[in-house]
Amino acid sequence: MKPFSKTQRIVAISSIAVAILLFLVLRPAPLPVDAGVASYGPLEVSVEDEGITRVIDRFTVSSPVNGKVLRSKLVEGDSVRAGMTVAAILPPEQNALEYRESAAQAGSASASVNEALARQHETSVRLAQARLKAGRYERLYSEGAVSKESSELATEAASVLEKEARAAAAAVRAARMQATAAEARIDAGVASKAVDVRSPVDGKVLRIIEKNERFVPAGTPLVEIGNPGLLEVVIDVLSSDAVRVRPGDRVWIEDWGGGGALPGVVKRIEPAAFTKVSALGIEEKRVNIIAMLEKPEPRLGDNFRIQAKIVTSKADRVLRVPVSALFRGDGGWEVFVIDAGRAKVRKIKIGMRGADMAEVLGGLREGEKVVTHPPNELEPGMRVATKDE
Repeated sequence: MKPFSKTQRIVAISSIAVAILLFLVLRPAPLPVDAGVASYGPLEVSVEDEGITRVIDRFTVSSPVNGKVLRSKLVEGDSVRAGMTVAAILPPEQNALEYRESAAQAGSASASVNEALARQHETSVRLAQARLKAGRYERLYSEGAVSKESSELATEAASVLEKEARAAAAAVRAARMQATAAEARIDAGVASKAVDVRSPVDGKVLRIIEKNERFVPAGTPLVEIGNPGLLEVVIDVLSSDAVRVRPGDRVWIEDWGGGGALPGVVKRIEPAAFTKVSALGIEEKRVNIIAMLEKPEPRLGDNFRIQAKIVTSKADRVLRVPVSALFRGDGGWEVFVIDAGRAKVRKIKIGMRGADMAEVLGGLREGEKVVTHPPNELEPGMRVATKDE
């Protein structure tokens, strides 16, 4: 075989160089993508939604008789004591039929007193048991026999029952006030003088419903009374989210107007859902979650709007990947892994899923880069370059 001449070698080398140059110039540029990294760290799964504050023990004081309500001297925010007059009703003269109706109502009011006393007794028994349990768990915790969380939950349960006991006692006083008013209606001389309507509890005037003089029938709401220092938070969430919430879950109250988030705890989940129309006009089934603040916030009042985050599960150290990197494949969740400058599809298994990060149970190793917010034009095997490179 005749050896290549010098000229032929130069031409061959030049052709190869031109071909390489044309390949480098004409080949597609790497697709710019956003990237995240699989890393270990804490993970928190939560349910977030709007809510409102609500006075726990709200009492609506109603007119015990038909008559003219006299103008009240109270204003919203005034403090009242149990037994203090909050309204006055000037009743008309009674006829025979009204007298019989009043007598029947007096009997019903007396039965309500007995019922309230029974509820108070039941709450007192439950409170005594909860206090014994809290004390026992505190001793067991000091001995290392139970967890700190179990001890705190027992203490919190006793605290909640103490508030329920106060509410039950207030309900007894309210029932007795109503019974006294009902008995007063059958007094022959009641028509000649105004009937004082008294507050059943200590608290503040939340709202004066009837501010001006006018004739009102018996049972008309006159004044709302409660203690703004004892607030609960009502958070309505989708029913599909409510099934993940449990009493005792941590709650963070945010966007309430002050600095920082306020800690709280889920007290109960209401058993029945209701229908609510969203801003998009879609009917949704929602459930009220009732939470308690751990510490009273004096700047919060009744019916204030808040944003709540309910923590349903958390872990201190798990392998995490950005949620924005996940997409559904044929057999489950998949991600684009950046390997040697190319995007490769990989199936992964995920566990807990938070708002921003998801737990990786298999398929990824710590430190591997993944494409976040994969663009529509991205295909497996394509060359990619992260935007921060």
